[in-house]
Parts: sequence; structure tokens; C-alpha cells
Amino acid sequence: MSALPPIADIDLRRATLCQLLHWLASGRVQSGRLAEVYLQAIERINPRLNAYVQLSSALTVEQAHGAEHRRRDGVIGRLDGIPIALKDNFDIAGWPTHAGLPGPGVLAEHDAHVVARLRASGAVLLGKTNMDEGALGAITHNPHYGATHNPHRRGYTAGGSSGGAAAAVAAGLAVAAIGSDSLGSIRIPASYCGVFALKPTQGEISTRGMVPAARRLDAVGLLARSVDDLTVLLQVMAGYDAEDPRSRRRRVALSPPDWEPGKLRCGVLPNLPALGVQPEVVDVFEAALAKLDRELGECRTVDFDDWHFARARRAGFLLMEAEMIGTFATQLADPEHPVSPPFRRLLDYAARKTASDYANADRVLDAATLKMRRLFAQIDVLVMPTTPQGAFPLDGPVPDTQGDLTSFASLAGCPAVSIPMGTLPNGLPIGMQLVGARGSDLRLLELAAVWSATLDAAPEYPVVRDDA
Repeated sequence: MSALPPIADIDLRRATLCQLLHWLASGRVQSGRLAEVYLQAIERINPRLNAYVQLSSALTVEQAHGAEHRRRDGVIGRLDGIPIALKDNFDIAGWPTHAGLPGPGVLAEHDAHVVARLRASGAVLLGKTNMDEGALGAITHNPHYGATHNPHRRGYTAGGSSGGAAAAVAAGLAVAAIGSDSLGSIRIPASYCGVFALKPTQGEISTRGMVPAARRLDAVGLLARSVDDLTVLLQVMAGYDAEDPRSRRRRVALSPPDWEPGKLRCGVLPNLPALGVQPEVVDVFEAALAKLDRELGECRTVDFDDWHFARARRAGFLLMEAEMIGTFATQLADPEHPVSPPFRRLLDYAARKTASDYANADRVLDAATLKMRRLFAQIDVLVMPTTPQGAFPLDGPVPDTQGDLTSFASLAGCPAVSIPMGTLPNGLPIGMQLVGARGSDLRLLELAAVWSATLDAAPEYPVVRDDA
């Protein structure tokens, strides 16, 4: 039997995590070569994409060779040899954590919980990705580290605040990436960059070692090139952490992926244009629903008259801004490395608010929980566009509505998945969001896998090529 031909570099960069695990297990590719392919692509492409802000090639190669030794010895981890990127608000021992802020950063003494999980699984850490300043934004146009460009069109936003992570996955500069999501920071860039994302049930993955934005909203988020990849990552990183006060010890058990065909109850919002969703996004969404007609089960319009998306998003931002006053107190007081004026103005705005204002914003989280309970007593999944618009020029106006549709799941602590649902008239991708009750993460992922297979709307990866 003739030997299989070697796998081309472009195919290694386009492959899903699950495909690469198969090739590593069968010996068709070695983890050392896989790491080199990604490092070389980063060296060529990152200068014009600006997805990464910190790299350590020597450490990456060392980790990859360690994975090769483990595969020879027969004792391997779930992600052994897989190159993964992390947003620059996670601690990696011995690395500075900047969280998008200027200055030398805080040198981490310990790995964040998710980093420790990745190391234990054999993952190869590539580096840290660009983000909005303090994670307070959705465009990754960082005044200190520069803008991350959308891999599908240079000069356009990749979204944020995990824009560097999403761009790296879409451009074939990482197999998968770990970011954070407080009001949509994983799902917004996933929509703009055409990749898959999961914001799990809050507390399902420990946030210990992650710079907080707002602790009651923060969630570790996952980005990859397929739904199956998200499922593997969730299984690796989920679990109780006694050192994280918000970690879940099965307070809400993860429901098994056991949808009954034909019995799905799917909810849609009544008037997307009234919520600020752009006409071209509505068109793509409606076309996707039509294509999913058999998979949607019983599709019904749900009542959201008692929920004001923009007001809820603003309440979430106030919680974030208020907490950041304390989180970044040292950086705010550093005259040698000043934060940007817009960032300071946002935090100054929160400083002028009263305790009553903060309490009123905090009550929105309770309202979201009650809304979530009533909603998912009637339906199994809420489906809507991930973002009201597609990616827009970095040098143009920034829409206020980017996080309107993602904020509900964050405020309610629900899991949410974003999958590519189609292409806008300008050729850029746009995402569909699936939201479920707390604990329905695996069910949502199973449903997302079925829907994404039917839609077949994921763009070709990587989209930034050597001749770009």
C-alpha cells in the first residue's frame, strides 16, 4: 500500500482541530511540523493582520517537541500538539498580562485556570492576541497595540474585544483560541470573522487568572473553525474550581445532547429591524431560516416587549466600567504609561454615577434571569443574528448596537453559540446566534452542528494567504 502524500501547509492551517487530532494520531503530521507551519504563517501574516501582541516561538517549539515525545511514549493529552492562542487578559506564568493596556504589564506568577487545563491536555501555546483596551470595546482598534484587521478584508474591524483571537483562527494563525465574553466579546468577532464561538453557561469554565471586566458577567469564551472543535475545548476546560467563587459545582447540570427530531421548539424575535438589525442582515437571517425549515421544528415568535436590548446592554457596560475603576487602579494612576483618553472618559463616566445607579444596573441581571426562566419554559432555543451589522471600516463610525443582541445571554448567564449563517452583499460573513437555558451547552452545540452542516456557510480558511 503506497504512503499517503504529505499534507500541504495551507491544508494544515485550514483544518479543524478534530481533523488535526486525527492526522496527529495517525502520524500523517508531527506536532513539531504543525507548530512550525503556524509560527511561519504568523511571521509572514501577523504584521499586516496584527492578531498577536505577544509570541514566544522558542517556547512553542519546545512544547511541540514535548508533545511528540508523549505520542511516542503512548501517554497523551486530549489536545496534544494542537497550537492554540490566548487573549491577552489571561495569565501565563512568566509572561506579562497587559489586558490591552499600556505599560510593562503585570508579570504573572501562575497560569490562569484555563491555561493550566490547556497545558495538562498537551496543547501548544502560540502566544497572546490583541484586544480592546481593558476589554471595554468591540472593535479591537487598540490605541497602544494597533488595530486588528478582519482577515476577510483589510481595513475592516475584526470585532472585539476578542478580535485578535477571532482573526487568528479565521486567518489560519491558530487552530483555536481562548478569549473572554462579558457582553459579546467572543460572539461579535466570531460573527464578523466567520468562525464558530461558544460562550458557555456562566461559571462552567473557571475565570481564575483572567483579568475581570465585570465578574458577574465574565465568561471564558471559545473560538474555533467547527462546532465539534468547540465541544472538545469545552470538555477539556469545563469543571469546578474551588478557587473561583463563581465556578459551578453542577448547580445546573449540563443537559445531554438529546434533542428529539421534530420536537424542537425554536423562538425568534418579532421585529428585527425595530431592534436596529440592518436590512442586509435580516435578509441573510431569513434566508438561513428558510434553509433550516426542517431543522427548526416548531418555530414561533416570542414576546420580548418587556426587554429593552439597548438599555440592558448599557446597564452591562456600566457594571463593567464601574468595576474596572478598581481593577485598573494602578494603571489609571501611572503617568508614564497613560491609558487612552476615551478609556479614561468611560471610567470617569462610571465614577460620576451613584450607588443607586449601579444598583439599578445590577437589577437588570435579576430581570434577565427571570426573563430567561419564562422564555425557556416555552421554547428550547432562541435564535437570532449574532450582530445587528457586519464588519465595518476601522476608520468609520462605530455602531452603538454591536452588543445589543449578545447582551441578553451574558446578563442571564446563558450559554450562546455563534455560527456562520451566510455572506452579506459586500462579501463579508455574518453569524447566527443560538441561546439556550443555563446548562444547555451540549444541546446547543449539537443543534449548532446540525444547523451549520445544513447551512454550509463557513468561509474558506485561512482567508489571508501568502500572496495577499
